[in-house]
Amino acid sequence: MDLMSTQQAERDAQRMEADRDELVERMARACPQDGPTQPLDDVLLYRSSSPTELNPSLSDPAFAVIAQGSKELYLGEERFQYDPYHYCLGTLELPVASHVIEASRERPYLSLRLSLDPILIGAIMTELGHTEKPKRADVKAMDVSLLDAGLLDAVVRLVRLIDTPLEAPVLAPLIKREIICRLLLGEQGDRLRHIAVVGGYTTPIARAIERLREAFDQQIRIEEVAEEVGLSVSSFHHQFKAVTALTPLQFQKRLRLQEARRLMVGEDLDATTTAYRVGYNDASHFNREYKRLFGLPPMRDVERLRKFNQGNIGLAAN
Repeated sequence: MDLMSTQQAERDAQRMEADRDELVERMARACPQDGPTQPLDDVLLYRSSSPTELNPSLSDPAFAVIAQGSKELYLGEERFQYDPYHYCLGTLELPVASHVIEASRERPYLSLRLSLDPILIGAIMTELGHTEKPKRADVKAMDVSLLDAGLLDAVVRLVRLIDTPLEAPVLAPLIKREIICRLLLGEQGDRLRHIAVVGGYTTPIARAIERLREAFDQQIRIEEVAEEVGLSVSSFHHQFKAVTALTPLQFQKRLRLQEARRLMVGEDLDATTTAYRVGYNDASHFNREYKRLFGLPPMRDVERLRKFNQGNIGLAAN
């Protein structure tokens, strides 16, 4: 590397460091209390003043960056970790488990999540001339990559709009388009193309996931799902696990158990009623599978979650 290149690299590094500092300052101000806040359409900020427990949830297609702290995420048995120097891209609705692993009162965890619209991605692909179908059907639906200067700059400009509400409705959609464009042209472009709808095209695995989500509480024959999406059973299993890190039946089970947890916490249902609501014919079987995923029997886990949520409310009030 010659002298001019070295000097340019140093300037770029200094600019990125300044952008990271600005992102921390603006996000901390926009999200002053622990928990989530949505200051702009499709943009969710999250703050935590301490590490969190591993929490299973259903993730939507999204681009996520961290301004401060770090996070660990599991998709099946695969583990991902990211921090202010990396971004995470998820391209399908997936059952995942995640937790904040680095946070404190002095340096709270601060993150931004931008929801991704497949139709908008398809439109931008068309404008870029990238309308061909993805070359592979088994691209993993989630990964972590280095956050480059262009993406970081776009994220900072998006967060600045929180302080200019009159400009945000006009400028935020333009910056979101820029972020999607940069993602399509970057390292994870092939991954992003898998959620796009271009000329009515949707990937077989995306259709299968939608089918399993819609009928998560029903008995489904995997052979029928494979036939519906136009794949052989063996090819369907291979592609589904390559994309989601789970078998179709494991995916459906995660959906059932996460919906069960939501029902018991949010609607105050007992474990037996919940088991039948989410598709289990045997309450004891439900209890065993619930404990295997969440670490505690259903009602003990619900009691723990309620205490945890009450503690967070008290912390936020302080």
